Amino acid sequence: MIQKDLRLIHIIFALATCLALASTASAQNKKKQKQQDAALAQNAQAVNDAAFQKLPDQDKVDFVIGQMLGAWQIGDVEKLHQTISDDVIVVNGMWAPPVIGWTNYLASYQTQRARTQQIRMDRTNTLIRVTGNVASACYQWDFSAVVDGQQSGVRGQTTLLLEKRAERWVIILNHTSIVEAGTPVGTAPQPAAPATKP
Repeated sequence: MIQKDLRLIHIIFALATCLALASTASAQNKKKQKQQDAALAQNAQAVNDAAFQKLPDQDKVDFVIGQMLGAWQIGDVEKLHQTISDDVIVVNGMWAPPVIGWTNYLASYQTQRARTQQIRMDRTNTLIRVTGNVASACYQWDFSAVVDGQQSGVRGQTTLLLEKRAERWVIILNHTSIVEAGTPVGTAPQPAAPATKP
């Protein structure tokens, strides 16, 4: 009986050892797979960065504008800051003094963003000019969103100045003008009443 118990204990110990070794091997395989995935992602990023560096500066500026607008719409502050310089000057479409510096701009942006949902901004008619390490860009935009619970729409124009710093284009000036406050979505303008004769 004692011999059977010892044999059972040896079998249980052997199984436990096998399970521990299998679990360790599985963890090592997972760790190795994560390292391989990270290396692949790093290589893909290096290839993308190399391809991006070969683009003409005008295309790089266009890309930065697209990145800025995309980050602005979804609220990605980190990506937004990658496109905007720390010493940026922002003139908005409201009658307000210029906002100077990233920190001040960020506070203003976050206040505005907290009031706004379902944001959509479409950019059209972009014109970009590059001279050395400075670029200018102008474009028209059409904005719609729910602001303070109300559907809203606005059209406007933006002029940007960008500067190439450490081989990266960043926005150093953003001047935006509202051209047309849109009619809230779902509200059609009413036709004029027919003229009555006196």
